[in-house]
Amino acid sequence: MKLGREFLSFAAVGAAGFVVDVAVLYLLAPLLGWYGARVVSFLAAATATWALNRRYTFADRRASDASVLREYLGYLVTMLGGAVVNYGAYVLVLHWASGAWAPAAGVALGSCAGLVVNFLSARYLVFRAK
Repeated sequence: MKLGREFLSFAAVGAAGFVVDVAVLYLLAPLLGWYGARVVSFLAAATATWALNRRYTFADRRASDASVLREYLGYLVTMLGGAVVNYGAYVLVLHWASGAWAPAAGVALGSCAGLVVNFLSARYLVFRAK
C-alpha cells in the first residue's frame, strides 16, 4: 500500500531529522539556551526532512512546475501545526525531567507527537498528487 510505504518513509526521514534536531540543539544551547536553541534546531531539522522527503518519500508526488523555494516555504508553514505540538511536548518534558538527556527526550516525544500531523500536512498540502 502506497500510503503505508509513504508513512514508513516519512517516519524514517523523521528519525534522520531527529538526529539533526538533537545535534543542533546541543550545539547551540550554550549560546541560546535550551528554548532558543530548540527553535533553531527545529528549523534545521525541518529543512533536512523537507529535502529528504522531497527526494525519497514524495518524489513521485512533487509538482514539476512548482518553485523549489515556494515548496520549501510551504513545507515550513504546514509543519507549524506539528511544530506547536512538538514544542509543547518539549517544554513539558523540560519542566518535568532533569538531566543531560531531558532535552533529547523532549525532542523525541515532541517528534512522535507531531508525526501524524506533519505527515498528513506534507502528503496532502505540500506534496499533492500530480
